[in-house]
Amino acid sequence: MAENKELTRPELYENREVSWLLFNQRVLSEARDKQLPLFERLKFLSITASNLDEFFMVRIGSLVDMVQAGYTKPDLAGLSPKEQLAILAEKTHTFMALQYSTYERSLLMQLAANGLKVVERHEDLKPHQQEFADRYFEENVYPVLTPMAVDSSRPFPLIRNKSLNLGALLIKKDKKKPEKAEPEFATVQVPSVLNRIVQIPGDEENGENILTVILLEEIIERNIHKLFLNYDVLCVHPFRITRNADLAIDEDEAEDLLLEIEKQIKKRSWGNTVRLEIEENADKRLVKHLKKELAVEEQELFFISGPLDLTFLMKMYGLEGFEHLKTAKYTPQPVTELSGEGSIFDKLKKQDVLLHHPYQTFEPVVDFIRQASTDPDVLAIKQTLYRVSGNSPIIAALAQAAENGKQVSVLVELKARFDEENNIVWARKLEKAGCHVIYGLVGLKTHSKITLVVRREDDGIRRYVHLGTGNYNDATAKLYTDIGFMTASEAIGEDATAVFNMLSGYSEPRSWNSLSLAPLWLKDRFLFLIEREKKNALAGYGGRIIAKMNSLCDQDIIVALYEASQAGVKIELIVRGICCLKTGVPGVSENITVRSIVGNFLEHARIFWFHNNGKPECYCASADWMPRNLERRVEILFPVEAPALKDKLWQILDGQLRDTAKAQILQPDGSYEKIDRRGKELFNAQEAFCEQAIQEGSSKNSVADTRMFIPKMHVEQE
Repeated sequence: MAENKELTRPELYENREVSWLLFNQRVLSEARDKQLPLFERLKFLSITASNLDEFFMVRIGSLVDMVQAGYTKPDLAGLSPKEQLAILAEKTHTFMALQYSTYERSLLMQLAANGLKVVERHEDLKPHQQEFADRYFEENVYPVLTPMAVDSSRPFPLIRNKSLNLGALLIKKDKKKPEKAEPEFATVQVPSVLNRIVQIPGDEENGENILTVILLEEIIERNIHKLFLNYDVLCVHPFRITRNADLAIDEDEAEDLLLEIEKQIKKRSWGNTVRLEIEENADKRLVKHLKKELAVEEQELFFISGPLDLTFLMKMYGLEGFEHLKTAKYTPQPVTELSGEGSIFDKLKKQDVLLHHPYQTFEPVVDFIRQASTDPDVLAIKQTLYRVSGNSPIIAALAQAAENGKQVSVLVELKARFDEENNIVWARKLEKAGCHVIYGLVGLKTHSKITLVVRREDDGIRRYVHLGTGNYNDATAKLYTDIGFMTASEAIGEDATAVFNMLSGYSEPRSWNSLSLAPLWLKDRFLFLIEREKKNALAGYGGRIIAKMNSLCDQDIIVALYEASQAGVKIELIVRGICCLKTGVPGVSENITVRSIVGNFLEHARIFWFHNNGKPECYCASADWMPRNLERRVEILFPVEAPALKDKLWQILDGQLRDTAKAQILQPDGSYEKIDRRGKELFNAQEAFCEQAIQEGSSKNSVADTRMFIPKMHVEQE
């Protein structure tokens, strides 16, 4: 723990959950930005909804567990779990109101004006549309539905996590005095196997030549009486619940981790309810019934003015015919150093290669495994897998390598949240192909991204290594910004071997050459590097730190940054998501700035730059500055030492520090503000990196000099 008690005062820290909501607010600001193409705004709004679902399932769910267990220890900001829940209830209600205000008051009208009309209420359908909807229900929907009534012989049904449902109150038609009868509850799940967005005939009377759609639940609601023929339907309203989905696994007691996780995944659909969403102005009797049966507190109830579950907007984004309302799709560019004839191994023997995804293609990483799987001189392939795509070419290549007689060892992290089921499938496929599959270390997640290829060559055994800041997922590699590093360095090769020996045999080497590992001593390494800048500043040599990551909430690191700031070190942080550090605190953090960039790509790379008295050191890592990364996961920090590659990392950091288009700056009051752009030249770092990659990728004989690259600017009018 941090020893400087003056710098551990709660008022110097932001609550991590509140900070995460501020991040989602920045994503929402993209959905509200009228400068963006309309369908991009739909995409960002969908992302905020998906993010919030996970926030409730994991973070809110965890806090609820703490409260129920009587846990009262305060967080860095001095808030108990119960106090955090109260604050988050207010903030999430406000946030969701802004989500729906954005959709209802802005996006819907813009969609209609651009040729896409969404009929929100089935009552608004014209006669010919009603006829179509009823026929569609009879032919496509009715056979799939399972209506469930609740009475003395039929208990309240289990409602699946995140499923969309219609709740209804019914009265039997044979009741003599229906006004005095107690309504019965019934529900039907909106089937996820059917498209939620249903195209219907347009408004022919007005001759409108636009695409008209309605949501599936509206068609079901219109026809729900057909599901309960002996009843009168008093009311019907859509509702949706979010359940606590944080897995609790006792690894020491689990004889087979794979089977235990499979069992826990099934429980995820039935965890305690942490949020109930229901249509605004829903019948009070229905709301009361749902609250009672689902054990929902008042603060967990959300009345929704609009369609429930805005993640459907991602499907709407995929509708054809609206490409002019989207950002032009970017194609990742080839890597010049690895282009042309010859094997990837011959090229890596000549030089290290730094990859910047998604600006540069992920294909060299896939090719690295593919070539190794068929190369007769390759003896072994070892790799860690945290998340992979649904049809992963890397998994296929590893399986092929094993079938070709290579020694293949793969660590599959089964505890990768919400990818557990996917990873179980891949683990079994790899085992079936003959790979040696490891399921990680007890009590730790293996989050590091590393591949080792051992090859027999004329001068002996040579090791080739890939290290990355992001997962071996070829799909997300087109959406997430990450750094990949490929090398034939003997020192790093030795360390890579040590990493895999540690993971498979619990054997920790006596010394390391270049890599720093968590939870062994990575945190100490970071603290040393920060302390060195502080000492240099105190000695009059100046000090500067630039660090780019996803989240910052480790108190020991924050205290070290505060101390370095007090010593005069200039600290520039690029933090996409959670940031518990506060800027601009007199005498504490006046030399620290924090910026967050939310753009077309998800910022995911971790890059750390230290001035080191004029001899800069550059590192990349799989880890953020969070306790879970530094203390409870296997993570890797690796140095980038070749001058040309260090310069490339510098250009990335410098570009993000110059961004005036997408950057938002953390203010002393904890809020984030966009840079005042009136009359100023705008610099969009992500767009600049795209153009730079295109320039470099089209160069056949040499890599373009990044220092000479001048991105195209545009000026936003006042």
